[in-house]
Amino acid sequence: MSDLSPTHSLIADITDLVKPGIVLWILITVSAGYYLAGGDVTDAVLAYTLIAAALLAGGGSTLNQVLEKDVDALMRRTQSRPLPAGRISVARGMTFGLAQSAAGLILFMMYTPRLTTFCAALTIGLYVAVYTPLKKVTSLSTLVGAIPGALPIAGGWAASGRGWEPMTTALFAMLFLWQLPHFLALAWIYREDYAKAGLKMLSVTDGGDATFRQAFLYGATLLPASLMPAMLGFVGSVYVVGATALCLWLLWVTVAAFRDRSDKRVWRLFTVSVLYLPAVLGLMVIDTLI
Repeated sequence: MSDLSPTHSLIADITDLVKPGIVLWILITVSAGYYLAGGDVTDAVLAYTLIAAALLAGGGSTLNQVLEKDVDALMRRTQSRPLPAGRISVARGMTFGLAQSAAGLILFMMYTPRLTTFCAALTIGLYVAVYTPLKKVTSLSTLVGAIPGALPIAGGWAASGRGWEPMTTALFAMLFLWQLPHFLALAWIYREDYAKAGLKMLSVTDGGDATFRQAFLYGATLLPASLMPAMLGFVGSVYVVGATALCLWLLWVTVAAFRDRSDKRVWRLFTVSVLYLPAVLGLMVIDTLI
């Protein structure tokens, strides 16, 4: 089959491969980490870091789709992606993914501190080589996948020239814990697709109790984690009040989803989880400016 069908432009297919929405989220967390560490936003190192992060994120997404081509073909949500639909060949997808990843890592090595480069390499390694194949083996893959999702903010912090500090741990913990209710909600919504594809998500074998119990547990743990920056003296009362309110909101919609597992309630949980991250990071930035 041709790599490019008449009804799909190459640009659209490349966009599907790199997932610009996810790239944007990663760039936001990298920028937040860099800024909160006191990095000079006019410094060229931030620009190089963001370009490298965008390349690595796009490469990781592409390689993930290459490895999951057959799985994506079985799921209604993903079967129209470029690889399972046959518009892009596996060979070209692999070449594109590796090229992006290599370019990103080279930029990291050339222009950012070693800790940032280490975080970047660990992110792509865990995401592609561990998390992706692990989804066919165990539901614990969600926990593993949350690690590369939380590393970019630590890499952004390190790009400022600072090392791994207690505040770095706090930021990492917040992003790690935030992802779990977020992904558990998504996994519940698409549980039938995941079952067809043979992915060992918790939502596939669970009637819902364990899925939403865990979502609540991680959300509850997120509350003290989100207050760690205040305990470290990094932020003040404005952040504490706002972060507490956001966590309680997340817990409220999690309980509602547990009681009524309708798509409407679970989509609300997913939406609130999406809103939580920019809101809490924005509060942290605002508090440091007051």
